[in-house]
Amino acid sequence: MTLAVIGVNHKTAPIELRERLAIGKDALPDVTRSLAGEPGVMECMIVSTCNRVELIAALDDSPADLTGFLNRQFGLDPGALAPHLYEHRDRQAVRHLFRVASSLDSMVVGEPQVLGQVKEAFAVAREAGTVSGQLEGLLQSAFAAAKRVRTETDIGANSVSIASVAVDLARKIFGSLNGRTVFLVGAGKMSELAARHLVQQGAGTILVCNRTLDRAQDMADRFRGRVVPFENLHEAASQADIVITSTGAPHHIFLREHGQAFLHKRRNRPMFFIDIAVPRDVDPAMNKLEGIFVYDIDDLQAVAASHLAERSRVAQDAESLIAAEVERFIERQRAVNVSPVIVALQRQAEEIRQNELRRMQARLGSLTAEQLAAIEALTRGIVNKFLHPPMQAIKQAARENDAARLEALCDTWSLPAIRETAPETELPAPGANETAAASKESEAVPQ
Repeated sequence: MTLAVIGVNHKTAPIELRERLAIGKDALPDVTRSLAGEPGVMECMIVSTCNRVELIAALDDSPADLTGFLNRQFGLDPGALAPHLYEHRDRQAVRHLFRVASSLDSMVVGEPQVLGQVKEAFAVAREAGTVSGQLEGLLQSAFAAAKRVRTETDIGANSVSIASVAVDLARKIFGSLNGRTVFLVGAGKMSELAARHLVQQGAGTILVCNRTLDRAQDMADRFRGRVVPFENLHEAASQADIVITSTGAPHHIFLREHGQAFLHKRRNRPMFFIDIAVPRDVDPAMNKLEGIFVYDIDDLQAVAASHLAERSRVAQDAESLIAAEVERFIERQRAVNVSPVIVALQRQAEEIRQNELRRMQARLGSLTAEQLAAIEALTRGIVNKFLHPPMQAIKQAARENDAARLEALCDTWSLPAIRETAPETELPAPGANETAAASKESEAVPQ
């Protein structure tokens, strides 16, 4: 078994490409099942957020073309996608996934939303029937590592998110948000976070619009806002000073002509659009209109960079913790993978013990139940003490990934070779099997 992670994120691909790869919630189960049907894919899941699209797969020994799957699934020219892809295998894939779940690979280091997004992707894959033992254990370990990072470091202190960074940008643009009318388009978690920050900054009227009216009403009730029916979206938008849009629409919902109409109704008073959706909700052409300012999620990186600098020391503590968790996971996997060898050794010893007991039974004569129990305990104790050193040696060699020592131990005890019992035993040393794209991406990750 080979563990592979392949994808693009906010560091390697512009938003124009990421929005072409974005997978909506409704489509994610079917796309995940399609990936599971690819040759060589044993288990898989897909993480698709505004900042990344990643395929996570357990592969067998046959060739698996994950890059080709992305190109075919999204109708992309291979030459357009290849420069932006990164790929990690085995140990580096484990490390990458642990870092993603712990928000160390996020645009805003320490933001709490990504763990929930990875958990949602895992839940979708489980529901679709595309994950089982291998990825189940990996993801549970990733979640445990993320919990340790959150509880044992200060990375969650003064929590920030894409939504809070967006609000910071709006405050810098206006100077003050007091009395400003804010229009939230989309009633998801991102919009809720934005609303909470806006209220804290003194925003006035809050309008909420969502395709599902009940969700819009629930959001408006939380913030004493007013619901706008989706059919009145463009009419209501002209009332807003700030529009924060975060829908799952596959196309632009605000076009240049809408912006021209907004300016006319507002008598050229400026409007600010913060588009945190991928695919984008706002046509970039609207930014060319004088009086309308559009910021998409990639524009937020400059603001996010300041948070990253402030958290560099904490991030280093978290990186050390993640490194330790990766080693723990790999050691556990090695121990599991040599279990068949240990079982074979125990079975071999038990057969010898049973044969000797049968051979001596006639000479021992009639024994009471107590005497039989005593002999059973005595012989088992001798066997267990005799097996302890070789079993510990096998486990230690597995933990140290010492293939030569494992082979020698198996030969000494006439045990089946490790590769015969568990083909997935060995994980390569750090850096092995990494593609050039993976190396470039890894160098870009702040340490």
